[in-house]
Amino acid sequence: MRHGKKINHLGRTTAHRHAMLSNMASSLILHKRISTTVAKAKALRKYIEPMLTKSKDDTTHSRRMVFAALQDKESIKELFGTIAGKIATRPGGYTRILKLSDTRLGDNAEMCIIELVDFNETLLEAKSAAAEKSTTTRRSRSRGGKKATTDEAATSATEVKAEAAAPAVAKEETSAPAEETKADEAGA
Repeated sequence: MRHGKKINHLGRTTAHRHAMLSNMASSLILHKRISTTVAKAKALRKYIEPMLTKSKDDTTHSRRMVFAALQDKESIKELFGTIAGKIATRPGGYTRILKLSDTRLGDNAEMCIIELVDFNETLLEAKSAAAEKSTTTRRSRSRGGKKATTDEAATSATEVKAEAAAPAVAKEETSAPAEETKADEAGA
């Protein structure tokens, strides 16, 4: 029985498992999204989320703790630079696992994509577009819509009248000197 055994050993020795998770974490930090099996993604999430939390506090101690796990200077720079800035306000849940419909050809393992939540541009754009839409009831929308259209119509009608009046004034000014010249010519 597996009572109280929370770690998925993934069929590897401890050293091999730590090395694999370290490499996967570095790849995730550098590329923001990787494709792997569901079991490895779940193990990676438990491994990397505490590091992402430590990256919010940019101190020498937290850098050393993360470097002890990752052993990669480039991923440390990226983690404490770009990623820490984006996840600064997020209280947790930095990764997302998206299960794919296909399975791996060799062993039929379930495949997925694990990604950093704040770096999926398509979902962020969709979320901002949904936030722009107002959520009101049908009744208030119809009343507000009619009022807005009448206000817009009145404003546009006033603008059209002002535009029409402006050329007429200009024509009157140009026609007055022409009449004076005709009167001067007739009198002369």
